[in-house]
Amino acid sequence: MLTMTKSNLLSEAPEIPGLAFRGFAGEADYPKMLAVIEASKHADKVERSETVDDLRRNYSHLTNCDPYTDMLFAEMNGDVIGYNRVWWEKQDEDGALLYSVVGFLHPDWRRKRIGTAMLQHAEARMRQIAATHEATGEKFFQVWANESEQCLQALLESQGYRPARYFFEMTRDIREPLPEAPMPPGLEVRPVTEAHYRPIFDAANEAFRDHWGFVERTFEEEFPHWIEDPDFNPSLWQVAWDGDQVAGMVQNFVNKAENAEYQRKRGYTEGISVRRPWRKLGLARSLLVQSITMFKEMGMDETALGVDAENLSGALKLYQGVGYKEIRRNMNYRKVLD
Repeated sequence: MLTMTKSNLLSEAPEIPGLAFRGFAGEADYPKMLAVIEASKHADKVERSETVDDLRRNYSHLTNCDPYTDMLFAEMNGDVIGYNRVWWEKQDEDGALLYSVVGFLHPDWRRKRIGTAMLQHAEARMRQIAATHEATGEKFFQVWANESEQCLQALLESQGYRPARYFFEMTRDIREPLPEAPMPPGLEVRPVTEAHYRPIFDAANEAFRDHWGFVERTFEEEFPHWIEDPDFNPSLWQVAWDGDQVAGMVQNFVNKAENAEYQRKRGYTEGISVRRPWRKLGLARSLLVQSITMFKEMGMDETALGVDAENLSGALKLYQGVGYKEIRRNMNYRKVLD
């Protein structure tokens, strides 16, 4: 593990006694990272439930990221007060290269230029990575922010980032009446078996290629992460078939840890997709209504989903028509990498 001083790393970092920076130290860092996440989520009013095991699992399946070269930790007198991580990916629709950073800084140490210095360091590392890539399209820095993360938004905007897209988090009271939504003729929902995992993954990948910001994933990359997720439960999925072809799906799940922490009964109607030949038939609406009905029978109080506010397929209108209402917004911030 390398401990870094201002002189060889962060020339813009503030002069604060006890402040130091270093790289990733391996699994020993996961509890320290979680402590910063927990402090941040309470200050920022962000709902999330994570454990050390979640971090370990996520970091064992990183793509285009080496935590030993692509992470930065800030310490105060040896205690971790913040960290960030960078990675890159290629946007499918136009070949744009996206260089992303995610990070957390303990609320007690914000607005002291530490976050600014860490973001600038992340940009420098992303520029190093970008220099190894042929320019097939535009290159952007990218950060996601929740609307309640006001400190993060202020930091990003001070550094030239601007919202590129808005996304809504939506919920639906499960007691509200549901509209009629019959299945299109010739299609049927079948129970998911292991033999279906690959065709379901491929169908979702194909359908989501039309979505803004889509990044191609491979089954080999994603499947290990799928099956290790404690909330992975394909028996909740609603998958429509036309013969031997997957037509569309809703990949439902229940986040048990989140429900326990926030004392609620919520089911997520996520991963909603329909392949092009089966669009405009009412399939997504039918699968969504079937999913809500299933969660009601399970004793849930509400369902939830996220949506691109500018989705060209009319997803927002569809969800509103089934009774979903916006509860908060998230933003995708970007800045041209020049």
